[in-house]
Amino acid sequence: MLADDQRFIQIEPGSSDAENCAGKKVVSPAEKREKTRLLIEEHGSSIGRACRAVNLARSVFYYQHRLDDSQVMDVLRQKGEEHPTRGFWKLYGYIRKEGYLWNHKRVHRVYVKLKMNLKRRHKRRLPARIKVPLSVPKGINESWSMDFMSDSLTCGRRFRTLNIIDDHNREALNIEIDTSLPTRRVIRSLRQVIEERGKPDRIRVDNGPEYTSKELVEWCSKMGIELLFIQPGRPMQNGYIERFNGTYRRDILDAYMFNDLDEVRELTWKWMEEYNNYRPHDSLKGLSPREYVITKQADQLKTV
Repeated sequence: MLADDQRFIQIEPGSSDAENCAGKKVVSPAEKREKTRLLIEEHGSSIGRACRAVNLARSVFYYQHRLDDSQVMDVLRQKGEEHPTRGFWKLYGYIRKEGYLWNHKRVHRVYVKLKMNLKRRHKRRLPARIKVPLSVPKGINESWSMDFMSDSLTCGRRFRTLNIIDDHNREALNIEIDTSLPTRRVIRSLRQVIEERGKPDRIRVDNGPEYTSKELVEWCSKMGIELLFIQPGRPMQNGYIERFNGTYRRDILDAYMFNDLDEVRELTWKWMEEYNNYRPHDSLKGLSPREYVITKQADQLKTV
């Protein structure tokens, strides 16, 4: 039968084998306690032998942390949920105002322990969207639709397009093209179309950040234009612009390779002229969008 000293793995105190037996090099007392437990549980070493192997005093191994941070954790979590965009010092200010006397060093230690010091990304909660049936407007400027598309140049640079159509006759009112189209560009594009064509009663859009921004919502409210938001994940509720996007992608974006934005704009402008004036639409009885409006206006004059 082997002696006690021969039944265990021989590990010299402070050796690299002792420090790295379960991973990275041990440094802090907490890490050394963890390595000591590992030697005891997995290698069958005694407490004294394991402590000597990782160069840890037995008193430190037996030490039990008496400070209870559970209340600090609960309060920090609560404040973090109430103020998700605030940093440590703002949260600490809220905590002190509520009468808690913990000093900032203790609170910050718990703050780091909860990993609240890492950058957090928060999704904005959208308000409830009510499904609005996709109906055919009776006249122009009753309802417009807007949507973004994207593609890339031959150099790999991405660009975006803002497509605006009239739901009544599916006319392409404007296609704005650039590498970036923030909310201000959306408003500027709408202003240009309104100057030429008049103001719509409503505009149907998805829930993109350019459309849900406070700036666009306030501008539409000032202009007396209703913004109709489709339900998230339901692009079929904006079916007119989705159908238009498919046609534009097949005819232009997927059909050509572009060296610069000027090429995209030139081809798009020529395509819009053909699309609005000559292209027959099955839903418009084989007429182009502008022919459909002229024909309908003539029919209305006959009935008067």
